[in-house]
Amino acid sequence: MCLCLGPQGSGKTLLLKRLQNQEIIDITSNPTPTVGINLAKIKLNDEPYTEITVREVGGSMAPIWKNYFNGTSEIMYVVDTSNLCQIAAAGTMLYGILADPLLKRARILLVLTKMDVSYRQMRNEALLMLQMARLKKELGREITVLEASAMTGEGAEEIIEWLRGKKKAKSNANKSA
Repeated sequence: MCLCLGPQGSGKTLLLKRLQNQEIIDITSNPTPTVGINLAKIKLNDEPYTEITVREVGGSMAPIWKNYFNGTSEIMYVVDTSNLCQIAAAGTMLYGILADPLLKRARILLVLTKMDVSYRQMRNEALLMLQMARLKKELGREITVLEASAMTGEGAEEIIEWLRGKKKAKSNANKSA
């Protein structure tokens, strides 16, 4: 199971809708904050039965996110790069997730969202504020960082490719078993 986590208002719901191609997303799209969980089925390609379910857990539920960690093999962590105040808090929440023993083998995708409304330098500033270089060094495992925008669709294919990597790994494991 892939968990989609991040602070309130980081853009998780809209991003997942973009990945699902569920509806046209434009400037009038304004989802309500997720209270609870949403399940999103994302097609990985045009072949039948090639989809993955992503469980989005609302940002307001951060104190109980750990209840969803058991059996999780991927974390998609979403940070709003247009909100400087949120980035530092998002980093603290991310460190808590990465420190959990249930997730020591989980693949991690850090999605920097709302790149369409932030300036280009924000990516570097966000990574500095999150102390990504130090975190990757101390963590000793890969954290994939992608930029995305639910409004423009930027980064959607890269996220699906990252999700597809997990599916391929499982298929290869089943073939060798």
